[in-house]
Amino acid sequence: MFNRSNIGEKRAIKVFISTFVFISILWILKIIESVLNIEFYPAGIYPRKLSGITGIITSPLIHSDYSHLISNTGTLFILMFTLFYSYRKSALYVTIIIWIVTGLFVWAVGRQSYHIGSSGILYGYLSYLFFLGIFRKEAKAIAISLLVTFLYGGLVWGILPTKPEISFESHLGGFLVGLFCAIVFRNFDEYELKYEWEDENQNEINNSNEKNEEFPQNNFSDYFGNKFSKN
Repeated sequence: MFNRSNIGEKRAIKVFISTFVFISILWILKIIESVLNIEFYPAGIYPRKLSGITGIITSPLIHSDYSHLISNTGTLFILMFTLFYSYRKSALYVTIIIWIVTGLFVWAVGRQSYHIGSSGILYGYLSYLFFLGIFRKEAKAIAISLLVTFLYGGLVWGILPTKPEISFESHLGGFLVGLFCAIVFRNFDEYELKYEWEDENQNEINNSNEKNEEFPQNNFSDYFGNKFSKN
């Protein structure tokens, strides 16, 4: 019999390292930009220009300044770790779809400006984890959905055009693509396995119900007749 806790710990360490490496790449790029005194923003998405379409791939890796990067780092780390640890079969597919389709959305409908930053992916993860709890109706998925709502529910206002310097198009695109992915991949990952004690409890409940059926109880109609109508 395998030790599920050891497997979970190994997977958590692997996912933590992978997530840390990705976040580190964002910081390394920003440090290179600062040290060499160059600007990477032209590698962002510039809507409806052929030269700006390459930004679909590169824009999530670029941030305008350190405050922009800092504001994304913590939330992106937690959401990415949660996704890849909890839904390991769909995580990579979801990430690729969110990355590319959100970029296409921004390129198609965004304002005429360079759009940079990883917040589109962040909103895609947020939306995916939230809606998956609704669609799967599974204890683990619901718990993750509630936790995401509690921690980052206020971010939903970011899909609205509140500040001109913020790419709400990326936020909105990521959110919609995350919802789409939650619909498509809702049954892609295995559902939670039951523990042995859960099966034992269920057997006890079934046995108890069988005993109760041997001694049926009187209902209202036995005493008062059938005077209640069903709605």
